[in-house]
Amino acid sequence: MAAEVTSENEYKALVAEVKHYNEAYEAAVPEITDYEYDQLMLRLKAAEKAHPEWRMPDSPTQRAGAPIRRENGVTVEHDVPMLSIQDVFTKEEVLEWVHGVRELHPDALFRVEHKIDGLSMSIRYENGEMVLAETRGDGYIGEDVTVNARVIPDVVQKLSGISFPIEVRGEVYMKLADFERVNEEQELNGKKTFANPRNCAAGTLRQLDPAETKKRGLSMFIFNVQRSENPDYILSQDRGLALLAKEGMKTVPGTLCRTDDEIVSAIDAIGESRGNLGYDIDGAVVKIDQIAYRNDFPAGSKYSAGHIAYKYPPEEKETVIRDIEVSIGMTGRVNPTAVFDPIRLCGTTVSRATLHNQDFIDELGIGIGDTVVVYKSGEIIPKIKCAVREKRPAGVQNFRLPDRCPVCGAPIVREEGAADMRCVNPSCPAQLVRHVINFVGRDAMDIKGFGEEIAKKLTDNGYIKNVGDIYSLKDVREELIDKRLTGKDKNTDKLLAAIEASKQNEPYRLLTGLAVPNVGRTSAKTLLDHFGSMDALENAGIEALTEVPDIGEVTARAIYDYFREDANRELLERLKQAGLRMEESTEEASDELAGKTYVVTGDVSHFKNRNELKTFIESRGGKVTGSVSKKTTALINNDIASVSGKNRKAKELGIPIISEEEFLASLEDGTRTAR
Repeated sequence: MAAEVTSENEYKALVAEVKHYNEAYEAAVPEITDYEYDQLMLRLKAAEKAHPEWRMPDSPTQRAGAPIRRENGVTVEHDVPMLSIQDVFTKEEVLEWVHGVRELHPDALFRVEHKIDGLSMSIRYENGEMVLAETRGDGYIGEDVTVNARVIPDVVQKLSGISFPIEVRGEVYMKLADFERVNEEQELNGKKTFANPRNCAAGTLRQLDPAETKKRGLSMFIFNVQRSENPDYILSQDRGLALLAKEGMKTVPGTLCRTDDEIVSAIDAIGESRGNLGYDIDGAVVKIDQIAYRNDFPAGSKYSAGHIAYKYPPEEKETVIRDIEVSIGMTGRVNPTAVFDPIRLCGTTVSRATLHNQDFIDELGIGIGDTVVVYKSGEIIPKIKCAVREKRPAGVQNFRLPDRCPVCGAPIVREEGAADMRCVNPSCPAQLVRHVINFVGRDAMDIKGFGEEIAKKLTDNGYIKNVGDIYSLKDVREELIDKRLTGKDKNTDKLLAAIEASKQNEPYRLLTGLAVPNVGRTSAKTLLDHFGSMDALENAGIEALTEVPDIGEVTARAIYDYFREDANRELLERLKQAGLRMEESTEEASDELAGKTYVVTGDVSHFKNRNELKTFIESRGGKVTGSVSKKTTALINNDIASVSGKNRKAKELGIPIISEEEFLASLEDGTRTAR
């Protein structure tokens, strides 16, 4: 029996905890079991039923499509096992398998289909209605993803011509265009990008919020009838899919074949079409068309019977590099790209391939004029495999990335502990949008109402060329309203007022917003506490910078170099003229929490949010970190009885868990409210 929630503060802490676990789950790093999550949701629902006046609009129980998870858990036992397909890598192996089938069934036909690179999902229908969608899981037990399946356009939710129970299986995938769009949005929002469309599709299908699943965009091909009470659907693979297509289902492309030559030709045709498809495939599947014959060829507990998958070998060709272009991404990352003589690979003409970074270039040992071997990774993305050393012309040298940005001329530096190199100029046009979003964000200038959409509109329309322009927007108020860039009068005035109010922010927030390499919110606060003003920091030498606690030589060099750039000095002077605070308060700061480190989690009641509590602790000399460790003084959590990951970690390490009340009562002056 889930423990009863006895106070509104306890309820708020529970809401925050469930949200945290939702975020971890959506990021594919779950912190608790499904059972533990379900118990928390039961407590939350019970509290809201008993006290509807507590219910918060953004409670996890109020999310679109709720309930996202079934009360009995998210796992589902498959009616029909969803097993894998055995892979082979030569056409000889395919034909050997085909001949084995014909020895027993001389009249066997075969359907050769695209092997879509995604994740399998089966859908159950009762009385023509979709009742359950489930992932493959381990082949025997999968996950209920019905709510998310309903927002996939290719999923037919109601069958007009089928009233009997039927279960179909297909592949959920992400089109290449959707994948590129999602990764652009991930990068713009400062989030980790997905490695490939398959990973993106898998993470998207398991999202807790169907609205996010719908926004990202998934597609699906049906490739099998798992079970049906109407035998017409399970006599022939080709006929079964044709019947499903009449119901509006999007079925996997395939060709019905009889002879060896037809099978090989179908495999070759799919291989040649790979580069023209709008989605990834990772092979061709050869299936016995007569479904009843399949059970005569069991493939064991891991593989399903009656079909085999041919995996295409990577196609490789030589070409000559004619140029290496260097571009700058939205985060300032340097992106080198090889431009070579056009070649045909996997059915398409390619002439470019990324070179990633200087280490990759050095490892390949390539330069302009070299002959290289190119292939397609995953049959889609062109990549350089190696250089053909014996074909290097006289005078060709290994390529070196420039030390100045090709867009703005600012220095290019290598990130500490990483292979990537970045332009250090935050006003560089190539990375302007990302920088604006960082500058106005919660950890920096915290300008309410200034979100990603407005940032993109204002930069695209030329109103912001560097963050200093943010404080001149008031001069073009009427234009912003007329062009609907910031909303109507009321919303525009709210935004301009928030911008004006941000001028009074503490200087460390400004430093955070400037995006100096290796300087985040915590180190910005430490630096301004030490130097007292932006002017002093700007003029500090490397030796003086390394005297600041937790500022190493690499970070000190990055700060020093940043303030040596004319563009950055001009920006700082402009912000100073606009009226932004450049000096710390002259009031003597309290150091009563010096040497103490706290972790804050859950909802707060004495402060507007956790960031305000964090600032309060730092103003008294303490530190706030994001995770519990042996160095943590205490975990501040109003829900002391919570089973959250942070609470469990604190208990394991013997770290005290205290409420806000206890924390405030422990202060020297007995402060019990936020300042």
